Amino acid sequence: MSATTTMGLGIATVRPCCRLLAAQLFPKCPRHHRVPFLRCPHHRMPFQKYPHHRRIWIRAAVAPATDPASARRLSTSADPLSGAGDKAFERIYVQGLGAVKPLVFERPEVVPEVPAAPAPEEVKEVAMEELKRREETESEKEAWRLLKRSVVSYCGSPVGTVAADDPAAGSQLNYDQVFIRDFVPSALAFLLKGETEIVRNFLLHTLQLQSWEKTVDCYSPGQGLMPASFKVRTVPLDGNNEAFEEVLDPDFGESAIGRVAPVDSGLWWIILLRAYGKITGDYALQERVDVQTGIKLILNLCLSDGFDMFPTLLVTDGSCMIDRRMGIHGHPLEIQALFYSALRCSREMITANDGSQNLIRAINNRLSALSFHIREYYWVDMKKINEIYRYKTEEYSQDATNKFNIYPDQIPSWLVDWIPEKGGYLIGNLQPAHMDFRFFSLGNLWAIVSSLTTPRQAEEVLNLIEEKWDDLMGNMPLKICYPALEYDEWRIITGSDPKNTPWSYHNGGSWPTLLWQFTLACIKMGRPELARKAIAVAEKRLLNDKWPEYYDTRTGRFIGKQSRLYQTWTIAGFLTSKMLLENPELASILTCEEDLELLEGCACSLSKSGRTKCSRRAAKSQILV
Repeated sequence: MSATTTMGLGIATVRPCCRLLAAQLFPKCPRHHRVPFLRCPHHRMPFQKYPHHRRIWIRAAVAPATDPASARRLSTSADPLSGAGDKAFERIYVQGLGAVKPLVFERPEVVPEVPAAPAPEEVKEVAMEELKRREETESEKEAWRLLKRSVVSYCGSPVGTVAADDPAAGSQLNYDQVFIRDFVPSALAFLLKGETEIVRNFLLHTLQLQSWEKTVDCYSPGQGLMPASFKVRTVPLDGNNEAFEEVLDPDFGESAIGRVAPVDSGLWWIILLRAYGKITGDYALQERVDVQTGIKLILNLCLSDGFDMFPTLLVTDGSCMIDRRMGIHGHPLEIQALFYSALRCSREMITANDGSQNLIRAINNRLSALSFHIREYYWVDMKKINEIYRYKTEEYSQDATNKFNIYPDQIPSWLVDWIPEKGGYLIGNLQPAHMDFRFFSLGNLWAIVSSLTTPRQAEEVLNLIEEKWDDLMGNMPLKICYPALEYDEWRIITGSDPKNTPWSYHNGGSWPTLLWQFTLACIKMGRPELARKAIAVAEKRLLNDKWPEYYDTRTGRFIGKQSRLYQTWTIAGFLTSKMLLENPELASILTCEEDLELLEGCACSLSKSGRTKCSRRAAKSQILV
């Protein structure tokens, strides 16, 4: 092999984040200290916009080293540079090759010296500038007009967007309020557009509401609960009918249908807080004492000890996006995915000091246990369903295979024919003697975004969606869950809810707002063509249909029978999806990559009790896939 033979790769174009350069220059990613630079998501960006980087060629010379003593076994990370200039690259080694000669870099003489690669922050700014300059379609222009019309102001400053702004609607109910979960896609749309004030105001004002007294029938929930929504009201100032002031009137569930506390509100708030910092670079907001306290109060509420044996959060029906009775009480996937994501985000943002050590340790332990639990017990594909079909029951043992005593007859008949050969998903719920085999879109998509799934599982979820496109997308993406509850099942589980009739609203309805989560998941897994296909389907109808909240029927052909028009998160979800597709590198700052350290952590290893047996050993090869 000649001195100029490449390592089976030929001549490669140098990118600003070239693996060879990065291994020597950046042994550890400066923004993700525990993650090697080469795995860092925000460096996986196309840099074809910088033509001077296409003029450099790298050739790797591989030959036996002349000095055996110089042979070292190194990973892709390298020691700090000891020299300067081009000679600094002469000490790059490749793992597993034993003794190798240093890499040889050749430049054409006509090419001037290449400047340093742009930092991720610079790339983000370039991408956001391009978003501002790009030509918008008629649908996008109208969507922006409607989104800005929905903005709510408090004391002269924007603080959020109403849930819906339908002039033709009679009773507004609570659609004229600012919902935390509904505002998230609006916030992302504004942030990607460079309009940050409204998001900052929203985060700080909802934080102030967190400390308000919350009482239902003389009982107050725990500290840290975030409101489901709030409304700006004008009231007389000190009883004077001639002077007025604006106040924020929050709803913590005491006015909601069913009087259910919004478990997901605090989780979405943490996720949005991280996104704000990543996009704007305003990390000072996260470091404020009141913001740090708010994060800790939410986490203390979620991590408090209880009677549960599982790392998942135990919640009641109606505590998330599905805010009516739909049989999701227990450990619904949507809450677990948001919980995991909020823990990952919090771990990045909490200031490390003596006072936060115990909390950080608790977060790491919970993340480790939760990721294993979901990946191992919630995952189903053809192989797993066949395994459940052959389960033995009534096993009393620490080594039981059927740990939750699931009866094989629980496998629904529709699933046997529906599950594809290649594909799988996370089930909707898991409790003793109960598995909810329905496919819930938000939980599966956010599990991909937050890396709650393994990379293989994430690919399989998208494979299933592609294979079952007509069922899950149809004439309007995206089914909130599949299939719908019908007949006696609908009567028993929903209580004959007239709004959640089969294939309507939460019971198998199609929700366009889910497009932005779907787009994020597709971009992260390198399959943006699926998102483009879904957005193209939605764009054909949304403008003419006046941006409905949801669609009815098995394939989403009809606008929902009680659907509000000009629904804000339908509008914002569409805009956010379009902007992410135009600049997919921005999606990486909203997602979380696999953290291998979590898979190694296990609270069981800290115990020396002979009774402690860890179930991870048998499944460890699976969860690492």
